[in-house]
Amino acid sequence: MTPEEAARVAALGPFFAFEVHPKGSVAPEPWRVLSDLFEPGSGAFAERVAAVRAFLAAGGGRAPEEIEERVAASVTHLGLVSRLLSPVLGCAAALGRIPSLDPERVRWQAELGGTFPLSLPEDAFGSGEDVPLSAVVDGALRPLEAVALPMSVSPHILRGNAASALNGAARAAAHSSSPHADRVRAVASELLDDPYLADAFSDEDGTFRRRSCCLIYRAAPDGAGGLCGDCVLAGGGGA
Repeated sequence: MTPEEAARVAALGPFFAFEVHPKGSVAPEPWRVLSDLFEPGSGAFAERVAAVRAFLAAGGGRAPEEIEERVAASVTHLGLVSRLLSPVLGCAAALGRIPSLDPERVRWQAELGGTFPLSLPEDAFGSGEDVPLSAVVDGALRPLEAVALPMSVSPHILRGNAASALNGAARAAAHSSSPHADRVRAVASELLDDPYLADAFSDEDGTFRRRSCCLIYRAAPDGAGGLCGDCVLAGGGGA
């Protein structure tokens, strides 16, 4: 993995961008390793949920405790999944290979916002057999689901978040000038076919709709917030 290859992927949009760091190097502050998020004992996921909770509360002129923790946890999970999946799709589309999301070597910075800094090791592609696309499920999606479940967010919602993130990445790429934008949609569709996401969405008549709600509407005063475009509630369903 070279900075030049990373630049080709970044042409798809900011969510696809990442830095490249030397293999075997120690993460300098403020970089953190991804495994911190997956390990409940580290407190990293809980810290991020608290920060997102405060951010959502401030946006509606409310106190953090007025925002349900599970709402902040779901929104946090959606943001993390979107940020992690986009570079994977981008590498597959622009470079033809899937990077390993080894949690001990992938780095992130705990800035608020969907495009928080992310860095992959220069040997993320490895030197042996190619990493299968399905490895993303066990390498990132299941660990993030596991750490969010104790905050009363159902697997149905969390898998809907993952499906929504994949569809959102494809939509974002379509607005770029990259020649690989169409390929992102194809790769996203391949991952959406994974059994892990089988009941997370519908795609009738080419219209993507998740079968759950990310719950962000509940962060608005009196639950009067708007719904996301792919939300099940927008189609009259339930969360």
